[in-house]
Amino acid sequence: MSSVAVLTQESFNEHRSGLQPEQVKAAAAGPSGAEDEDSLPTYKDAFPPLPEKPLPEGVQETGNAWTSKIKPLKSSLITQVFHVPLEERKYKDINQFGEGDQAKVCLDIMHKTGAHLELSMAKDQGLSIMVSGKHDAVMKARKEIVSRLQTQASATVAIPKEHHRFVIGKSGEKLQELELKTATKIQIPRPEDPSNLIKISGTKEGLEKAKHEILLISAEQDKRAVERMNIEKVYHPFITGAYNKLVGELMQETGARINVPPPSVNKTEIVITGEKEQVALAIAKIKKIYEEKKKNATTIAVEVKKSQHKYVIGPKGNTLQEILDRTGVSVEIPPLDSSSETVILRGEPDRLGQALTEVYAINFTANSYTVSSVSAPSWLHRFIIGKKGQNLAKITQQMPKVHIEFTEGEDKITLEGPTKDVQIVHGQIEVIVTDLISRMDYTEISVDPKFHRHLIGKGGANINRIKELHKVSVRIPPDNEKSNLIRIEGDPQGVQEAKKELLELASRMENERTKDMIIEQRFHRAIIGQKGEKIKEVRDKFPEVIINFPDPTQKSDIVQLRGPRNEVEKCTKFMQKIVAEMVENSFSVSVPIFKQFHKNIIGKGGANIKKIREETNTKIDLPAENSNSEMIVITGKKANCEAAKNRILAIQKELVRVYLFCISVRDDNVVEDFMIVDPKHHRFFVLRRGQVLREIADEYGGVMVSFPRTGTQSDKVTLKGAKDCVEAAKKRILELIEDLVSRCNSLQCINAILISDSSINSATFLFYSAPSADAPVQENGEANGEVKEPADPLVPKKCDVIVLSGRKERCEAAVEALKALVPVTIAVEVPFELHRYIIGQKGSGIRKMMDEFEVNIQVPAHELQSDIISISGLASHLDRAKEGLLERVKELQAEQEDRALRSFKLIITVDPKYHPKIIGRKGAIITQIRNQHEVNIQFPEKNDENQDQITITGYEQNALAARDAIQTIVGDLEEMISEDITLDSRVHARIIGARGKGIRKIMDEFKVDVRFPPSGAADPNLVTVTGRPEQVDEAIDHLLNLEEEYLSDVVENEAKMAYMKPSGSTASSMEEPRGPSKGFVVREAPWASGNEKAPDMSSSEEFPSFGAPVTNARSSPWGPKRF
Repeated sequence: MSSVAVLTQESFNEHRSGLQPEQVKAAAAGPSGAEDEDSLPTYKDAFPPLPEKPLPEGVQETGNAWTSKIKPLKSSLITQVFHVPLEERKYKDINQFGEGDQAKVCLDIMHKTGAHLELSMAKDQGLSIMVSGKHDAVMKARKEIVSRLQTQASATVAIPKEHHRFVIGKSGEKLQELELKTATKIQIPRPEDPSNLIKISGTKEGLEKAKHEILLISAEQDKRAVERMNIEKVYHPFITGAYNKLVGELMQETGARINVPPPSVNKTEIVITGEKEQVALAIAKIKKIYEEKKKNATTIAVEVKKSQHKYVIGPKGNTLQEILDRTGVSVEIPPLDSSSETVILRGEPDRLGQALTEVYAINFTANSYTVSSVSAPSWLHRFIIGKKGQNLAKITQQMPKVHIEFTEGEDKITLEGPTKDVQIVHGQIEVIVTDLISRMDYTEISVDPKFHRHLIGKGGANINRIKELHKVSVRIPPDNEKSNLIRIEGDPQGVQEAKKELLELASRMENERTKDMIIEQRFHRAIIGQKGEKIKEVRDKFPEVIINFPDPTQKSDIVQLRGPRNEVEKCTKFMQKIVAEMVENSFSVSVPIFKQFHKNIIGKGGANIKKIREETNTKIDLPAENSNSEMIVITGKKANCEAAKNRILAIQKELVRVYLFCISVRDDNVVEDFMIVDPKHHRFFVLRRGQVLREIADEYGGVMVSFPRTGTQSDKVTLKGAKDCVEAAKKRILELIEDLVSRCNSLQCINAILISDSSINSATFLFYSAPSADAPVQENGEANGEVKEPADPLVPKKCDVIVLSGRKERCEAAVEALKALVPVTIAVEVPFELHRYIIGQKGSGIRKMMDEFEVNIQVPAHELQSDIISISGLASHLDRAKEGLLERVKELQAEQEDRALRSFKLIITVDPKYHPKIIGRKGAIITQIRNQHEVNIQFPEKNDENQDQITITGYEQNALAARDAIQTIVGDLEEMISEDITLDSRVHARIIGARGKGIRKIMDEFKVDVRFPPSGAADPNLVTVTGRPEQVDEAIDHLLNLEEEYLSDVVENEAKMAYMKPSGSTASSMEEPRGPSKGFVVREAPWASGNEKAPDMSSSEEFPSFGAPVTNARSSPWGPKRF
């Protein structure tokens, strides 16, 4: 453990009180010219020697100043071990170590604090807990361990009630720190509780530590004193002085804090806090001032009209402070609720005359002022003021001395100022009122408050639309007023129209109903549909009904419908019908089918399963091939599912019957038969590893068909199996042979068709081949020899001829199918300038169309400048492709027209000084204008000639609207004023706040811009406030109040700092000219032993640069060189 000594104000007092007067004077005077030599550091202390060679093994190195001053790097993770004795353990069941409640508590502590805990049990059954982690986490874990794993003791400690707040600390930080440090729980009685006992609970060790720390805090506070003095209120101004100067000087001089109640608070008690000596000194000085003024001061009473008292007081009491500052006389004004008009002047007799003269001068000036009122209905007040005070600003600019006051709820306007000016303003306002009454109207409607928010709409959308449409003002009372009345003001016709619309909305809302439907959440996605397509259809069908689905994470089944009662009912029935269909179609049944029969259920190319799905209108899912499951799942309507199930089971039943029959026959009725098959057909049956034979075996109960080996020229084929199966297999083989014979011997079946595009070189038809150019054409199964190339160009080439062979009807079908595959080309006229848009970026557009319509689209080369685009493909696809291409052309032409409309450009002229305000902080304002009006707004570059031009691009009406928005901002900015005020630079940082948070709040609240002087400014106290006149005044008042509040803290802190480090020494050191510097002086240096001089720091030889050559001219005072 290392201890740190902290110099506090108290310890500094004790230190100073123990010094001799000479020492105090010497300390105050600062360091003298002749320094005490003993205070100088020695050479070895200042420049500790480096070790010249490593120490031999086994010799321990002694620490020196170089190594001792280097602080080792510490890990951010720490480990501490806590021991809980057996008698203090909360859980003592040895058999449950590592489990049970104790283990759960440890896991919970680790989860809460983020520290890692390891438990072990000592021989004495005590519990050792090793805690690892960051320091804060370990401290928190320690507190949790003590409170949850260790039995708790409790104790109380009594300290004075007024010391409790010092134990708690600011925002409870001190108390939290104390609890963590001592691993205890400390309970302090509430302020209204008279008890002074603090309760501590925790371990015995923790209790002692906590008690000790609390008593230390109390002992520290005992050194401080709080005194209260009752001094008559009338003498307070003499103690505070003008602008609180005198009390500030007293606090700085004594070091105590003096709190004098402000004039508005009717208290006589002055509170002084600080060290006992400081408080005693402050009390003595205050008593001296009080007794002196009480003895010497006299009073004069003056009668001043009650209405003129405010002129004597002045703005924020400044006039009273000025009189006190100039004359030393206090002016006492009777309170506002008093009917007295007597003003009392109190002060030295020789100063009263001057003060009285000043009061009379103020009274004389006030007599030239008059108060008048203009009758005006209260609802017209805001129209008289105008938008953002524009109307009133015109009057006040002409007559700045007239004060115009509007009182809410009163049908009058109060004017105050010079008589002539008031008369002029009175006439102007009367004209405005008469004009407004003649062309303005108002009405009130009653609407249930529960509908008010719906009338306002989301973000005020509804009410703003009504205001803009009818050019009226609508006042909807806030929720806390609980009022039904909505007030509409404006043009008479607009008022009536707005009233009608609002009443219609209210009536519709009264007829509105909200209904909750219970729909299982599993159906929500299906009802909404992909990308909301299905629910959009429902909303289009019932546009007046709002349908809200719950968030998927809420796991709620409630779907809310809101709208007109009848529409909600219709929508509810429609939704119920959809849900009923879904429930009906979601019936599911699982059918167990032997795995080996799944391929038979599917059928060749999925034919069987597809047929069942289509005919039963169900969804049938089969398990994957590599799955062990035998279940086939059928989903759909119950009746359909049952039909599909029966059909699948019927297939399985038939397969099982055949399988069992074949097995029984195989066991009881196996026969062997043979048939004659021409050897030229053998190859067809044994090709592809005997696939045809395998299919016959699978289809006819596992009949074994054996063909003779190749080269034997035998025509005998052997069949072995059940008798019925053998007969069926023989019949099937004969059918296949008949097909082969028919294909090879029928001359009429050979058909050749001309393919105009030789790129088609394959087809998927039975018995189809595409011969090469040199291959001879076979006729009747034999080659006719070489066929000479025809000389006639109309005769097709051999490579363009396809020969088909097979049954006649199949060949004819294949011919038709091939003819349908012959590509056709059509030409479509498309304007040349649109070609690049049809092609798209890197050909993406044209590729998409080709993939979508399954055609080839050829766009002419750019240099041809042709409007013709060729489309090639199947005839059935061409019409659709052409329609798609022409539709795309229409879209592009519409986009061109829209692009032309969007390219409308408008240039407006705005003074460059307003550009930053239009742009806004981080571009917020200009981005809002751009997004709201969907335009592009370009400000001039720095090097542009026309710095005052702003370019707006977009639709014409949008550009004009954006221009109006910018001009409105400029108009507001032109009405703004800038005022400079003086704020003490010492409070700037407090006003600005952390990261500017404080000043941003002020600027947002008062809608002004506040600029503080940069560092190094000529006047560091000058602050500029910019905004509308009335907002600037309010902001300045607020800033001055903050300055007054913060300055008292600054003065107090400076007084403390001055006490800790007396300003006299600093001031004197700055005033006295400095002598030549002695440099850094040490004792017992190597050069002090001989007659050598100290090293010359300006010498490059004694202090060479790195890498520079060194001349060994003479021996150095540093000792012999070792290079």
